[in-house]
Amino acid sequence: MSDIVIISGSPSDNSKTKKVLNYLGTLLEQEGFSIRQISIKDVSKDVLFEGKYDSPEIHHIAKLLQESKGVIIGSPVYKGAYSGVLKTLIDLLPQDVLKHKPVLPLMTGGSPAHLLALEYALKPVLASLKAHNLKGLYFVDTQIDKLVEIPITDEDTLERTKKQLYYFTKLAK
Repeated sequence: MSDIVIISGSPSDNSKTKKVLNYLGTLLEQEGFSIRQISIKDVSKDVLFEGKYDSPEIHHIAKLLQESKGVIIGSPVYKGAYSGVLKTLIDLLPQDVLKHKPVLPLMTGGSPAHLLALEYALKPVLASLKAHNLKGLYFVDTQIDKLVEIPITDEDTLERTKKQLYYFTKLAK
């Protein structure tokens, strides 16, 4: 069992979203949490495309989520919402898979104009899975550098991120 499950909804292996999620996982490991990273790219295309909600892969992911103490889920903003392939994965999970589970939603986007995607797209779908949503984190692409160890380059944003992560860990213990 992993204490924290981190789900990347980015279809790219080298995305800013994935870089920030990996960094948060590192911070959590330094605090003694065991981490399990899941990427939508880890799920078979046929499972997603054919909606195989009863597949062993989906059952395994659901079990990981249910047995975890908390979940961090992140996605880049696409057309004012989270990635479509993340939505497909979410649609295949059991309706109460995140029941009473602390969930830290995270999104990255090209400009501050997409900030509301977190509030009006990602958080409502997580709430439909019975998640205990935290405030959440939104990063503008210019605040992230994929080529450095600490990818969050803006000092205020980094402090806000660490503060949200602290609240998350208090709930996930």
